[in-house]
Amino acid sequence: MKYKIVEYSDDLDLTEFYKLAESKGYTNNSSKKKLVDCFSKEKEYQVWILYYENKPIGSFAAHTFDEMGEGSYRIAARTCLIDYRITSAREGSLAGKGDAFKCITTNQHITGQFFIPTCIEWAGKDKDLYLTSNDSGSKSQRRVHNIYFPMMEKSGQVNRVCEMMCRGDIQTIWKLNVEKFYEVLNDNHRWY
Repeated sequence: MKYKIVEYSDDLDLTEFYKLAESKGYTNNSSKKKLVDCFSKEKEYQVWILYYENKPIGSFAAHTFDEMGEGSYRIAARTCLIDYRITSAREGSLAGKGDAFKCITTNQHITGQFFIPTCIEWAGKDKDLYLTSNDSGSKSQRRVHNIYFPMMEKSGQVNRVCEMMCRGDIQTIWKLNVEKFYEVLNDNHRWY
């Protein structure tokens, strides 16, 4: 398998990953302190590193999110993809044909194929799972907030819940419809 998801441990050598994240402006992913230690006060958390051909190319995390109720989790936090040359187009999906809407709404991208399913399996399919976005910061954050989540909402995979202060920023909170997410994912091309 070209892709591999590894649970974070201090044994991983992420020196180059952190340097690349910093150079691309992904400050939340540019050090252990910012990527991992920031969750140390959570009751439960997990950080993962996505590898492609044994090279770390991405990161993501999940943690308890009691602000939304006991037993709730925030998933796909600290999401980062360092190497955009490694895209769903390599997997023969619609993204390579320039159909961004279908790419997003059919989960033919790294987040839909790896990040969200890994978080769901870790937290539990029966839990209340939330994702967050905001319209500030980097261009990629704004695209996620203004394009990705509205498309996912239109497809029924997330519902906009509220806006609230979360980790120092006003965030839009989106609740994941786990059943619908898996229905869409399983009805389309799986990369593994």
